[in-house]
Amino acid sequence: MERRTITPRPDWQRTVEEQGIVYPLTRHPDGSLRPYWDESAYYVFSLPEVDALEETVGELHAMCLAAAGHLVEHGRIADLGITDPRVAAAVTESWHRRAELPSVYGRFDLHYDGTGPAKMLEYNADTPTSLVEAASAQWFWMEERFPGADQWNSLHERLVDSWREQAKLLPPGAPLHFAHSSADELGEDLMTVAYLKETAEQAGLDTDWLSMEEIGWDTLSGRFVDNRLKFIRAIFKLYPWEWLTTDEFAGHVLDTLDNGGGTGSTLWIEPAWKMLLSNKALLAILWELYPGHPNLLPAYLDGPRELAATTGYAAKPLLGREGEGVTLHPPGSPAPPAPEETCCYQALAPLPVFDGNHVVLGAWVVGDEAAGLGIRESSGLITDSYARFLPHVIL
Repeated sequence: MERRTITPRPDWQRTVEEQGIVYPLTRHPDGSLRPYWDESAYYVFSLPEVDALEETVGELHAMCLAAAGHLVEHGRIADLGITDPRVAAAVTESWHRRAELPSVYGRFDLHYDGTGPAKMLEYNADTPTSLVEAASAQWFWMEERFPGADQWNSLHERLVDSWREQAKLLPPGAPLHFAHSSADELGEDLMTVAYLKETAEQAGLDTDWLSMEEIGWDTLSGRFVDNRLKFIRAIFKLYPWEWLTTDEFAGHVLDTLDNGGGTGSTLWIEPAWKMLLSNKALLAILWELYPGHPNLLPAYLDGPRELAATTGYAAKPLLGREGEGVTLHPPGSPAPPAPEETCCYQALAPLPVFDGNHVVLGAWVVGDEAAGLGIRESSGLITDSYARFLPHVIL
């Protein structure tokens, strides 16, 4: 693994915008605009490195599924902070019927510097973004800058194949709706959902499009409807389940939930069981089930335990995204005030530094298969919404 600098392509901003990245620049708190898509540098991997990472991701995904099964089978869903009995029941039923429910993708965030085993930082298998950059823009960049090179990137083909295979699980005769939140000011959700809609269309699916805020409720039929008052039988939503099950229409979601049995009216993708994988409590459950595993970091739910004096720790809210709410505590630092929300305490593993940049690998899973790599850099130790995306090649 190596970071190399390179001169960006002429008119690179227009190029990546045409490829679907609607915000190639990010406005920072000081008012400046800086590249989000950053092709002034790139990362190089060897094929053995990528083979090892791919194997690691496959093993981690299998371990996460086993941990999810453990939570359901041992009645421990409350360990995830899911205490509403109706939500827990929906997650449980969804897990038992998972073979009947379409499930698309997820992204592992990994600590890796090219010298030791990759370490799992977290897994977002409900609403992961940075997909367009990883699947499309960096592939076209490689083809233009390094013709004949390779890349860990089969995302597009796997997504199309996945939709094609799962078409039989969708309600017949109804379009698959795709929805994003119009509250997303950057456009990140919009471009992610638009790209997934495109892959579904390439798989031959009939699709439709709306924002989450445009979804209506028909009181006469007791069903969700789109902005043309047509029933929504199946919908992909880039909208976290923890919001879907707590907002104004949560009761209707649970009342009409199609969990694969055909008794409800709306099939939501990702399915409800993905709540088991996108919760930071999973990190502690994994360490409990696989203590000492070389690709895991020690993690606990009841406090940092020995980590406070040894490695230090990161306190992660169970449902935070984009680094929101994460605090870092070096070994021996004073005990912080009690957090306002439940946290998972994970051993501190400062992100590797390349040319002064803190690097995290985003390893993608489509279905149950490792499918590709995206790389983000940040100025600080926490990868937040100001991080930059850089392409990679295998040479």
